[in-house]
Amino acid sequence: MSISAKDVKKLRDVTGAGMMDCKKALSEADGDMDKAIEILRKKGQKVSEKRAERDANEGLILTRISDDHKKASAIEINCETDFVARNDDFQKQANTFLDAAFDNDIESAEDLMKVEVDGLSVEKHLEQMVGKIGEKIEIARVVLVKTEGTLVDYIHPGNQLGVLVDFDGDLSDDTVGKDVAMQIAAMNPLAATRDGVDASVVEKELEIAKEQLINEGKPEEIAEKAAKGKLRRFYEERVLHEQKFVKDNGITVKEYLEQNDAPLVKSFYRMQLGEA
Repeated sequence: MSISAKDVKKLRDVTGAGMMDCKKALSEADGDMDKAIEILRKKGQKVSEKRAERDANEGLILTRISDDHKKASAIEINCETDFVARNDDFQKQANTFLDAAFDNDIESAEDLMKVEVDGLSVEKHLEQMVGKIGEKIEIARVVLVKTEGTLVDYIHPGNQLGVLVDFDGDLSDDTVGKDVAMQIAAMNPLAATRDGVDASVVEKELEIAKEQLINEGKPEEIAEKAAKGKLRRFYEERVLHEQKFVKDNGITVKEYLEQNDAPLVKSFYRMQLGEA
């Protein structure tokens, strides 16, 4: 019988077993989920099954950038405890996965699972780590960025927050790049420019502002106009180029870049541990 990808994922989520093992087990069980779980347990998946019931809320954010700053990768790997995340072997293995993602131009965690490292797929390596360490371990996210401009990366101490910034041109001063990356880490903007903010978010902010003003007793027509003023403040807080520069609140990030003859930011990726 035909086994759907949805059922395979469901079994994987329940048991923590590899995707191919889940597919084989479901085929052997004629699609019966309970029987498939039993088959996996009989084949030595007991540890993974137990660990799948737990939350993997700790882990690492890792980045790698090419020497010419034209290509970068980032991954989020999760485990259950900070103790494991600080373990040298865990960190070494995580960096191996990052290298595999970078070297193979991988854009998703699902695709990374299939890549071979030292003769085994990343998926099999994760299963071995689960068995050895005794915690649920998974790769939650993979990001790949390529540019004609300049890429800068930043990892906040502790590896729970990472940033990749794509500048729209050549960046001659590394300090400027790091300053902007740290700004993104600290201030969590939604986008580099207003155009990058999702239209639904803008509509929602306008709606909230308008409702607040009406509740304060403002007529609807006046509230609608005043809401646009509140929206400007929203942009100043959540759009990178319009944010006050954290190292000098007298200027915006855009003004800081212009003062240093640096290109503007085209886009960025901010990865915080546990955030989808």
